[in-house]
Amino acid sequence: MPDFTTFDGLRLHYEDQGEGQPILCLSGLTRTTQDFQYLAPHLSNARLIALDYRGRGKSDWADPSTYTVPVEGRDVIELLDHLGLEQVSIIGTSRGGLIAMLLAAVAKDRLSGVCLNDIGPDIATEGLAVIMDYVGRTPPQKTHADMAEAMATRMVGFEGVSSERWQQEARTHFTEDAEGLAITYDPALGDVVRAGAGEPAADLWPWFDALEGLPLACIRGANSDLLSPETFAEMQARRPDMIAAEVPGRGHIPFLDEPEALVAIAAWRGRLPAV
Repeated sequence: MPDFTTFDGLRLHYEDQGEGQPILCLSGLTRTTQDFQYLAPHLSNARLIALDYRGRGKSDWADPSTYTVPVEGRDVIELLDHLGLEQVSIIGTSRGGLIAMLLAAVAKDRLSGVCLNDIGPDIATEGLAVIMDYVGRTPPQKTHADMAEAMATRMVGFEGVSSERWQQEARTHFTEDAEGLAITYDPALGDVVRAGAGEPAADLWPWFDALEGLPLACIRGANSDLLSPETFAEMQARRPDMIAAEVPGRGHIPFLDEPEALVAIAAWRGRLPAV
């Protein structure tokens, strides 16, 4: 199992598969390397790298105070150093997109392009409230089948998703045993996120503006409650060259194998520097 050791002695798990254009896939807040399982089969001629953040998936749990975007950004740089990669392109889903924008501000020379999945520099309070409600908490459902059924009714903004896809989502993001379902990350992450939500929101637009000059794409779920239409429009106004796509029938977050997402990602890859 591939892993590396961070500056503070943690063992972090990552996946590294394929050959070609190096693309680092950074997952959502509570997600793991499996966050890109639907996209991966569509990315040919690519070296796909994915990371389990500290406290998530197969990585070590840490001091909860380190479950922050700046520390996780440092972990990403250490992963690139471990792999001997001077530069990498990032597809960042939600939290992963925030990390990508931070890196553009503090280590731009390590980036060759960024694709944001349903995230921008201004996070809508409606979507943030949804996250606060579930993060770090053991679900009441007892089986993957129960969770899949709950997802089908609870995931507002998602239309036309098959029961098989919800079953796969349940198996991916929860483990099942005789006691019921369990989350695949340190529950203390919820306390950290809720504590941070009580602080004044930081101005992240300078992070977004730091992406200037990099090939940039942003994919938005048309029903997203986290990336508002207003923020999406402002991002396009600031970066008229940004590849922008909306995925109908999707909230936060698109699965990335939808046709609109695949077209946008292909166009973005076409702008990346040749390997």
